[in-house]
Amino acid sequence: MTKQTEPVVVRWLLIGIALVFLGLFLIVPLIAVFSQAFRQGVDVFLEAVRDPDTLAAVKLTLLTAAISVPLNVVFGVAAAWAIAKFSFRGKNVLLTLIDLPFAVSPVISGLIFVLLFGSQGLFGPWLEAHNLKIIFAVPGIVLATTFVTFPFVARELIPVMEAQGKDEEEAALSLGANGWQTFFRITLPNVKWGLLYGVILCNARAMGEFGAVSVVSGHIRGQTNTLPLHVEILYNEYNFVAAFAVATLLAALALVTLVVKSVIEWKTERQEQAEAPQFHAMGEAS
Repeated sequence: MTKQTEPVVVRWLLIGIALVFLGLFLIVPLIAVFSQAFRQGVDVFLEAVRDPDTLAAVKLTLLTAAISVPLNVVFGVAAAWAIAKFSFRGKNVLLTLIDLPFAVSPVISGLIFVLLFGSQGLFGPWLEAHNLKIIFAVPGIVLATTFVTFPFVARELIPVMEAQGKDEEEAALSLGANGWQTFFRITLPNVKWGLLYGVILCNARAMGEFGAVSVVSGHIRGQTNTLPLHVEILYNEYNFVAAFAVATLLAALALVTLVVKSVIEWKTERQEQAEAPQFHAMGEAS
């Protein structure tokens, strides 16, 4: 075991600084959101949450996440499997493209979709000729959300798959299993917690995305407003109680995400601790 070498004062000072930052940037804002939401009573809160425009925003947010997250799961698993298990030309290029949404501002990414699919964009005339609408409609919101969230699953799975190596897959193939059998019976079960962790992060970002969605949505109330956009509209209209009431839905989502994230991290740590003696025994046997 590694012995603690830092003085007690230093350890408590670092812990105190961390707690102060958590209090200022996490606890206090959450308390402020919920207190403002219930400032005029539960009836006003429920009225704001049950408003048809709010319910439409909730449905659109859930629909967007329900489409973009599975797409990102398919892409993330395929990309991580290819990068971690195979050597091929262009691997570094693929890694760079996966990280692209982290480097590009969400607003810029939304603008790119407008330039591509807007009425004056590259594909705009063709889309209008075929009566297809992407910008200021649900497809544009899904595209923008998918773009800004697609690194999450891949980036969670790549280090996990690389750390596990290829030994189990090669053993399965040598025993007669085909590629799909190897993937579903060996690879996927070994990365299930990392995959779930990536899905949770991807889903949280998809539901909370603002910048890219704001550019492509058109802010049509009851039609193309997601929850973050609806909060902005209510706040700009000085309807503060309703704005904070709707914001509590996003805050609750964040809290649930943190709890599930902590549980997954705990289970992953327990799994690694359970596997460590096995690897140690295999090393001694070899």
